[in-house]
Amino acid sequence: MQEQSFEQMLLESMKEIYPGDIIEGVVISVSDSFLVLNIGYKADGIVKRSDFVNDPTVDLRTLVNVGDSLTVKVKKLNDGEGQVVLSRKELIKEDVDKKLKAIYEEGGIKKGKVIRANDGGLVIEVEPMVNVFMPKSLISNKVENDLNKYIGQELEFYITEFKPQKGRCIADRKKIIVDEEKKKKEEALKNIKADMVIEGTVQSIVDYGVFVDLGGVSGLLHISEIGWGKMKNPKKLFNVGDKIKVLVREVDGDKISLTAKFPNENPWLLAREQYAIGNTVKGKVARMTDYGAFIALNDDIDGLLHVSEISWKRVKKPSDVLTIGQEIEVKVIDFNEHDKKISLSMKALEEAPKKEEDEDIVDVDIEKYSENNSENE
Repeated sequence: MQEQSFEQMLLESMKEIYPGDIIEGVVISVSDSFLVLNIGYKADGIVKRSDFVNDPTVDLRTLVNVGDSLTVKVKKLNDGEGQVVLSRKELIKEDVDKKLKAIYEEGGIKKGKVIRANDGGLVIEVEPMVNVFMPKSLISNKVENDLNKYIGQELEFYITEFKPQKGRCIADRKKIIVDEEKKKKEEALKNIKADMVIEGTVQSIVDYGVFVDLGGVSGLLHISEIGWGKMKNPKKLFNVGDKIKVLVREVDGDKISLTAKFPNENPWLLAREQYAIGNTVKGKVARMTDYGAFIALNDDIDGLLHVSEISWKRVKKPSDVLTIGQEIEVKVIDFNEHDKKISLSMKALEEAPKKEEDEDIVDVDIEKYSENNSENE
């Protein structure tokens, strides 16, 4: 029997491997972009950076050291240069896919770090080399325009769609936010009662009022409840984020009505004395209509100066005589506390003009004139 050569004995001692096999190897060389492993085969194995991590810029020398043991999967027996092509990425993905499937089927929550953002959504790394995708519409319950702000953040989400054969794994963060806000809202509603005074934050402003965040639940401060006087555009009075003290008027289910008109601050409490009939007061022309001008007597109370009360002379419309912002002196001629109406007059402060006499008309004694005419006949 002929003796075997050393090379033959070495080859026979080598194990056989095949594509798809999962094997162990020891790192014998590391560069920034690939690893070389001794895998107990006739050829060494190579793991490229793209088969190890997702980040195309990472330096593998910061992750792996010579002598480290790694579990890898065989991709090809020969890369064209005699080396076995190995992948850590595929092996990890298979393991994580199993975990993702279990979480998906159980309906659990997963955490991951946002590693990239694009126009469609966020790419989130759940495990090294394994990503899920979060569409833009499922990031939040609000419109998201700047997705780059999420890069580097760790987010929680549900996996709502899992199709590993298509490489599709969809993450949903919106559902978590909606559920949390619903729970927070329910808790907040338990503690909010009518007649409570609360400090809230202006959440949004619309033409008909202001929505105020009361700590997990929103209330509407209608334009008619912003102040005692006639309110105009709420956007000129508030900014989003402003702190505001409000009084809860009514709680109807999850609808909360608010007011900023506190009873003890009611300007009409002192108005009866200040604007009693006969008093002379000053005010500014706030707005005008064809039938009269509304005079701001203070920040909260207006009075109506009817067109017929502007002057003893005929005035067709208020704008012929008055201008917005003009300060005038008026007399109170009527005070209606119930309807919160005050009638004013400018002409009441002037002396009424005397009736003009017609000098061409002579008084005649008709009876005497008739008698004189009879005698002359």
